[in-house]
Amino acid sequence: MIRAMLRRLDLLSWLTAALGVVVLGTVLASQYLGGLQPCELCLYQRWPWGAAIVLGLLAAVIRPARRALVLLAGLVILLGGLLAAYHAGVEYGWFPGFTACTSAISAGGSVAALRDQLLNAPVVRCDVPGFVLFGISMAGYNAILSVIAGLVLLVAGLRSGSTRAA
Repeated sequence: MIRAMLRRLDLLSWLTAALGVVVLGTVLASQYLGGLQPCELCLYQRWPWGAAIVLGLLAAVIRPARRALVLLAGLVILLGGLLAAYHAGVEYGWFPGFTACTSAISAGGSVAALRDQLLNAPVVRCDVPGFVLFGISMAGYNAILSVIAGLVLLVAGLRSGSTRAA
């Protein structure tokens, strides 16, 4: 059954677009209804899902390019998953965040320099998760979902081009 579903690129195209809508709807609801303000890396992680919506819809309606669009959507979502994994690593202290996203206050210097650093620090830091459930941040969940969805689409796209019988 799963093999047959993976060969149904038309269905996967619609599911890709729907998944993108659900993910973006969830993060926008958590922002505007739940009060969770996104950091810079959170905002970057939204772009692959927006692209997945567009690519999924295009793949659903442009049959000759369906396989290529599904493969591209899988690659975009997988790359988004890598960005989300990096963000989760920054939150857990595994990787250093870039200075525009984390507020590392340097020791020493004048009071005026310290004041400038504090005033120019990001409002929402990338190295502090805004929401954690079962020890996993939203970036962590995005990484898991994105890697799984991206790999499923890549496998489906690659298998759809094979000549093996179902």
